[in-house]
Amino acid sequence: MKLNRVLFTAIIASLFLYSCATDYAGYEENADSWGFTAPTAHTIEKNKAFAEKLALDNIQDFEDAGRGLIAVPENLTIMGDDGEVLRNMEEFAFLEADEIPSSVNPSLWRQARLNNIHGLFEVTPGIYQVRGFDISNMTIINGKTGWIIVDTLTTRETGAAAIAFARENLDSRPISAIVYTHSHIDHFGGVLGIISSEDAARENVRVIAPEGFMKESTSENIMAGTAMSRRAVYQFGKDLPVSERGYVDTGLGSRLPFGTYGILAPTDNVDQTPQEMIIDGVKFVFQYTPESEAPAELAFYLPDFKAYCGAEILTHNMHNLYTLRGTKTRDALKWSGYIDEAIDLFPDAEIFFASHHWPIWGKDRVRDFLEKQRDLYKFMHDQTLRLANNGYTPREIAEQIVLPEALDKEFYNRGYYGTLSHNSKAVYQHYLGWYDGNPANLNPLPPEASALYYVAYMGGVDNVLDMASKSFENGEYRWVAEVLNHVVFAEPGNKKARMLLAKTYDQLGYQAESGVWRSVYLSAAYELRHGAPEKGFSLSKARELLKRTPPERFFDTISVRLNGPGAEGKQMVINVNFTDLGENHVLSLKNAVLQHKPAALDPDADVTLEITYDLFIRILIGEAGLRETIFSDDLNVSGSRMDLLQFLMLLEKPDNNFNLIEP
Repeated sequence: MKLNRVLFTAIIASLFLYSCATDYAGYEENADSWGFTAPTAHTIEKNKAFAEKLALDNIQDFEDAGRGLIAVPENLTIMGDDGEVLRNMEEFAFLEADEIPSSVNPSLWRQARLNNIHGLFEVTPGIYQVRGFDISNMTIINGKTGWIIVDTLTTRETGAAAIAFARENLDSRPISAIVYTHSHIDHFGGVLGIISSEDAARENVRVIAPEGFMKESTSENIMAGTAMSRRAVYQFGKDLPVSERGYVDTGLGSRLPFGTYGILAPTDNVDQTPQEMIIDGVKFVFQYTPESEAPAELAFYLPDFKAYCGAEILTHNMHNLYTLRGTKTRDALKWSGYIDEAIDLFPDAEIFFASHHWPIWGKDRVRDFLEKQRDLYKFMHDQTLRLANNGYTPREIAEQIVLPEALDKEFYNRGYYGTLSHNSKAVYQHYLGWYDGNPANLNPLPPEASALYYVAYMGGVDNVLDMASKSFENGEYRWVAEVLNHVVFAEPGNKKARMLLAKTYDQLGYQAESGVWRSVYLSAAYELRHGAPEKGFSLSKARELLKRTPPERFFDTISVRLNGPGAEGKQMVINVNFTDLGENHVLSLKNAVLQHKPAALDPDADVTLEITYDLFIRILIGEAGLRETIFSDDLNVSGSRMDLLQFLMLLEKPDNNFNLIEP
């Protein structure tokens, strides 16, 4: 059935094509080569005032971040197989300047400098960390026969570079075990860079992870992956130049690499607290912390070292209860409860270390840190609900909620990654949803339609631009962004509106204490000037991860790509038999909904596809071309050609570069 193969391959592959963007580049006097304008007098004054309210001369964090330094790489540059630079710490040399640039919030500047301290560090004899090779840390624990690796970084390339640097400066012990603290890719994606799947199996390497790890790690972002990946470009400033007017830091770490991702399945699961294990001669006491910072997460205590690893429920910043790339909201009360549990379970802890940032030493300092991070999340939870119960809406709550001085003064509670503003909205969303109770917000017009009314009511585009320019000169940037957003949605090709909005986002980015807020604002400014990027994330780099993703997750994705209106009135049944997995899935289209389940072959199916899972994945990510697939022995199609064609035509092509800042 060669025709069936052509149609199947062409349409499935087309789901992952990218679109090109229009260039709106515009430059002004004092703009840098990327078009980012100079900070205004209002921004300079605001950042100066911000600096005056913080103890920026406190050097404790810098002493901790540099403590135990063993070695610094002479030139930390990590390349991908395709020649793309994944990590180049020389780009961040500008952070060593004596004077804080007025285009960066002084508090974020301090955090960026701390995250820029990189190398191999001794936490305590027997525990080491490689920091700065990635957004996250790799922790190395000496076992009886080899190294126990805690978190393997984001990509194969950064994981390989980190383990090679450790071996260069410590010794060449084998890897005896791996611990994944949680199901986010920056903590497991680099595992195949430190050991191959073949070596891990042959050497019986233990892989310990929280219960549900494989489900969560392989399913995260699958169904909403296109939207999340597009928004992640903004959150992580993927396309921003590294500079004092561009990308500076995420707050959580230096920069997220976009390389090749992999995974190894766990051999041991943690599903209770406390749960003791002896791993290569080292005693671990695990704390099971699901539905906190990640759906599947664990922390642990090492009693022989009196060291507590807080994974990512504890970091040197306020974390996200909701990430700007888009996630389900996180449970602040449960999160705070896990930290409180750790205080009770491990009162003898004298060392704290985590999956990001730098350690803390001293029993009193560790306890103080845990207590104040615990109270940070509890305060956000309790006070948001107090205000909600008094009738305040999310925007009103975000505008007035303020941390008490005892929490606010601690740099590790500052909003470098999450913010009090969007975290309070996340708490509201968690309990009360998107509707604020005001009927005017129950069924509002979509942005493009309402923009036309707003602009008309305000006297037309020219009048709005004139008034917005005056507001810009007065430093009213939040309002200017709000009103010009209507103009751009009403007239997306209006260059004057785009450039003024871009200048506005420049200033909001320069003032932001949050690294991700800065990246979001500046990414918007970049795209207003230059258009959207020509391509999004490459799925081919996640091939090893996707191969270990259960087929059901891909069928979930296909289900949400079904054009419901187009499918109305159509019915069909399709068998998809994965010959190399020995399993069959039955897809049923009815009532404009695609259902799927593992089941025996349906003898009455309209179409049956026999395909290897490997080829299925390679087609999805674009590795298998038409010619290869047509003549492949790994694909056979039987049944109605027209039904197959009709079904495939109902699957929409996702756009990884859809507009965020215009219709």
